[in-house]
Amino acid sequence: MTTDAVRYDDQGDVPLAGYAALVSVFGAGVGAFTAVARHRGVRLPEEVPPWDVALLGAAAYKASRLLAKDKVTSFLRAPFTHRADEGEASEVMDEPRGSGVRRAVGDLVACPFCMSFWVGGALVCSYAASPRLTRLVSAGLGALTLADWLQYAWTWTQQADS
Repeated sequence: MTTDAVRYDDQGDVPLAGYAALVSVFGAGVGAFTAVARHRGVRLPEEVPPWDVALLGAAAYKASRLLAKDKVTSFLRAPFTHRADEGEASEVMDEPRGSGVRRAVGDLVACPFCMSFWVGGALVCSYAASPRLTRLVSAGLGALTLADWLQYAWTWTQQADS
């Protein structure tokens, strides 16, 4: 088989092994949580009310954007990304750096959609172990999400008046 036949992308720089490592870390984390939770007798909720799903969704959205786009969390992304540009509302546009696992982590931490899977997983695990605490943390992140939308609405009204 030729090199071109086994290449996943046209440039040959997609870090598939790094992605596989990240998926393995995620799976191991969920597995470890499950084992510890079972050992401690954590019982899964009988049901998850729709408002909790909405609250967890808003929290996952905001936490993902904070981790992937906020200036203040740049120090977490810096080993794996470099600043490419400034975005809207003081967000930043980072691009992954390096190759292999470093590049894969850079792709993850610079992408709020990618981060939401990890944050959502952490929130679900937290909800299973401590629903009240998770609701409180999620309510705080949900309030930030609402505040962001109100900031955008205010900006829009100011621009409309001009």
